[in-house]
Amino acid sequence: MSLFQGSTAILELGKAFYDPVEAADFTSKGVRYFDSGLANSLGLDLAASQVEAHFLDFEPLPGSLTQPHALRYHGHQFRHYNPDIGDGRGFLFAQCEAGGKLLDFGTKGSGTTPYSRSGDGRLTLLGGVREVLAALYLDRLGVNTSRALALIETDESLQRHDEPSPTRAAVLTRLSHSHIRFGTFQRQAFYENREALERLCDYCIRHFYADTTTPEEMFDAVVRASAETVASWMAAGFVHGVMNTDNMNITGESFDYGPYRFLPTLNPGFTAAYFDHNGLYAYGRQPEAMSWNLAQLAQSLSLICEDAPLIDSLNDFAARYQTALNHHVFRRLGLAPKTAETDSEFVRDTFMYLKESQVDWPNFWHDWQGGAGRAETAQHGTYDDDWAAKLKAFDAVLGAPKTNAPQSLLYGEIGEIWQPIAERDDWSAFDQKCTQLSTRP
Repeated sequence: MSLFQGSTAILELGKAFYDPVEAADFTSKGVRYFDSGLANSLGLDLAASQVEAHFLDFEPLPGSLTQPHALRYHGHQFRHYNPDIGDGRGFLFAQCEAGGKLLDFGTKGSGTTPYSRSGDGRLTLLGGVREVLAALYLDRLGVNTSRALALIETDESLQRHDEPSPTRAAVLTRLSHSHIRFGTFQRQAFYENREALERLCDYCIRHFYADTTTPEEMFDAVVRASAETVASWMAAGFVHGVMNTDNMNITGESFDYGPYRFLPTLNPGFTAAYFDHNGLYAYGRQPEAMSWNLAQLAQSLSLICEDAPLIDSLNDFAARYQTALNHHVFRRLGLAPKTAETDSEFVRDTFMYLKESQVDWPNFWHDWQGGAGRAETAQHGTYDDDWAAKLKAFDAVLGAPKTNAPQSLLYGEIGEIWQPIAERDDWSAFDQKCTQLSTRP
């Protein structure tokens, strides 16, 4: 087993980027989830008491930060600029080096910070359960995502307008390759702090994009990573729900799963957030939203970069998105691609068929995994012969894994998992689902 290699890299940025904070004082009601395999891969072999010590009491990890730091950022929230945000109910607890990459331990529900505004800095237990499940499922589907490390229930009762209250509370710790958001750049641009922007770019190049050397090259890499991420969402049938610029990670990782949903059937107007009244972040508008967010990042970087290369990278987004979407669709179906034009046409035909037919989304991807040879064993519905004929033009990838049963994470399923927890503290359905989602075919 590797040894834990703590890091304090975030301190390189300086005090303009964070505020040292203290975690709230919690009383544990039990560790509800802990990814021991993930922890062990980092050199953290922890007993249950140590899990609570580090991820509820936030005792420092060896070689890492001596106290948590709430990061400062701004952001466009539903395309309205907000300069009054930052880490409001979470913080950067620790960092480490693993496999030559920097990893951040970020929290949710760990207490108030200078950016909490009127919030209580807490997380509901249901919110934590939802995030654990989302991260596991997206990782299984090949999406670049943060990973939930620990979920610990506390003895607090919370009042929420969108959940039956009082409701149970928890503290979540997630792992990602960066805690830096698009809004981190926006804050420094807002104050026209060019020196801080340059320092931030140097930090991101050094730790996340070492194959680039300039802010312009770094931005191009961010565009590529972001196109890849949103394409993987579309192939997964995932609706993030709140694609604000402060929720966009500089490494392209998905994170902070609030009112997310997975498609039951393909509906471009399907939204996840009940407060998204105009469908700004609907399923079918996610590529557009990502492109818009990247344009805001480019605007921030324009204080220290020439406009032309930033615009060139933005103009490349659509092509990169299509290439990534083709890749993820063919990967999910277990098909061997042909040419870019042929593949793109098939992907368009497939999404049109899914929209017009309204066939069950999870079952469709399961039934046709492995190509046209699966037609005789499709168990979950009747499929269109014209679409199946188009599928036959592509060969199956030899040796591609096939799942034994369709996996899904629909809204109703989460309710069924949560109900026994809420009613009798029965975690068996949650544990079973975590095991299923963690097991790759």
